[in-house]
Amino acid sequence: MKKQSNFLYKTAEEKTIVWVENSNEYVVLENTTADIIKEISKGISIHEIAETLSKKLLTPLKETLDFILDIEKRFFEPKNSMESNLLDVYKHIKTPKLFEFVKHYKVNNVVFKVSYFSEEELSHVHPKFAHLVVENTVHFDYEFDVFIDNHFIILMVEKKLIGAWDKKNIHFFQGKFSMELIQKIHQKEENEWMGVFHASAISNEEKSILLLGDSGNGKSTSLALLQANGFTCLADDFVPMDIDKKEVYSFPAAISIKKNSLQTLLPIYPELKTTAEYYFKRLNKTVRYLKPNNTNYFKHLPCNDLVFIKYEKGADLICKRISKINALEQLIPDSWLSPKKENAQLFLDWFDTLDCYQLTYSKNEEMIEAVSKIFKNEL
Repeated sequence: MKKQSNFLYKTAEEKTIVWVENSNEYVVLENTTADIIKEISKGISIHEIAETLSKKLLTPLKETLDFILDIEKRFFEPKNSMESNLLDVYKHIKTPKLFEFVKHYKVNNVVFKVSYFSEEELSHVHPKFAHLVVENTVHFDYEFDVFIDNHFIILMVEKKLIGAWDKKNIHFFQGKFSMELIQKIHQKEENEWMGVFHASAISNEEKSILLLGDSGNGKSTSLALLQANGFTCLADDFVPMDIDKKEVYSFPAAISIKKNSLQTLLPIYPELKTTAEYYFKRLNKTVRYLKPNNTNYFKHLPCNDLVFIKYEKGADLICKRISKINALEQLIPDSWLSPKKENAQLFLDWFDTLDCYQLTYSKNEEMIEAVSKIFKNEL
């Protein structure tokens, strides 16, 4: 078996975070397990490693050898890629001559022309960006085409095929659409981004905080409350971070507001009463969209804090620091992180500088005050 040594290591709280290049994954391991990976990477024989470890841990050699063989299989065998080369597979695809919907979205001074073949394609993108629409314009800087062909949703940018996704993977298409958008807005290629986080980003104009949590925990509602109380919404659901400045960049999508949050937010945002409502079958949720209060979509700010936020009816306020290992294990699954080794190292170094919190609340004013204290480094 050919050994490869494309790993990165970062110790944290008596464990080791290991980045594995051949799968672009981050795993938290006991230090002994990480040391075994390092030794295999150096070309030390499995039997030699097993004999040394067996004597050190006073465990039977066969048991130790089986353990190391499992590690070798897990981390060193090549992974079978399920991705097809779509640029080859779909060479025959031709952009439709007619599109039912053509929208122009203006992000600061940049105009995007996006053509949708039908209402179905429109529904997958437009609701989040409807607040950016400009009418009566023929000028545009970039052109996107979105259409469905043979049950695949196709994305083209500047008449170049970007990719195709089956309808079960619409969220991957939406992520790629957003990635193409931020590349054009901020003039950065994909390999210039450290990652994109499934989070909400709020700022005090000097720095930013990422709000994270499982669906239904109230992060978007908390974001809406915070932007009504002096803070700025940088991004909701799609939060990009670059490698150059290692800062959170603005993303112009609207804030998604679930139906059960309307009672809380309508007194603050009366416009939500007449805002269009959308039902997403895959997610089984109904949402409306709230325009962010950001006036500069080119903005980017440092981020030093992750806050895992949860609304819980009747709960006393709890705002406490949590372990970085716990935070990483919650952050990684829903994030896109660059597969480039240099960028992975930057992510590990950035993550090592963070303060991580769990914030549980039932009273909105207590949540707002707690976030204010985090911004002021008072917790």
